[in-house]
Amino acid sequence: MKFFIDTADVEAIRELSTTGLIDGVTTNPSLVSKAARPLVDIVREIADMVPGPISAEVTAIEAPQMIEEGLHLASIAPNIAVKVPLTFEGLKACAALSGRDIMVNVTLCFSANQALLAAKAGASFISPFIGRLDDIGEDGMALIEDIRIIYDNYGFDTEILAASIRNADHVKNAALAGADVATVPPQVLHALVKHPLTDKGLDAFLKDWKTTGQTILNKG
Repeated sequence: MKFFIDTADVEAIRELSTTGLIDGVTTNPSLVSKAARPLVDIVREIADMVPGPISAEVTAIEAPQMIEEGLHLASIAPNIAVKVPLTFEGLKACAALSGRDIMVNVTLCFSANQALLAAKAGASFISPFIGRLDDIGEDGMALIEDIRIIYDNYGFDTEILAASIRNADHVKNAALAGADVATVPPQVLHALVKHPLTDKGLDAFLKDWKTTGQTILNKG
């Protein structure tokens, strides 16, 4: 599974990029508003730092304007994936942009039928929102499973990008369901490494090592 970081916080991305775990980044207008910097500046800086796909979202609602904004965003760097909403206008924009070999991330997906349409429109990524479905009492993970079956049935190349991930269990279950990518907030990625037995075991090893009086790097 690929890991994308869901943030527009450049410093958080810079820190996590040193782990070798980051395959891409997703942003959206809400995340950009929190960063309080111009969108183009943020996206350019992230694209220079992370070689994988960097999703930047259009804000227009009509296809011609979406396409215009998408072309502008795509001109920032070759690894930009233009993010469009899952509406008919968004699908038109997706078809037009993907026809120009521009990566497109179709976002705000809440049904398997929507995901099918996005794949047919040439989407590079489909973003089903797991957490938001869970919030209204539906099973977000079941949607990932349904999309996986449909895409495998017909050989679609569109990658399933599990979005609106809230916790470590969401990541694990998305991986089990066959999602290609999980886009996670920085705090969720940090949570994936945590386990109390790891901390307990490390503490015991270090205490035992201290009793030996040794150092690995002997500078004497």
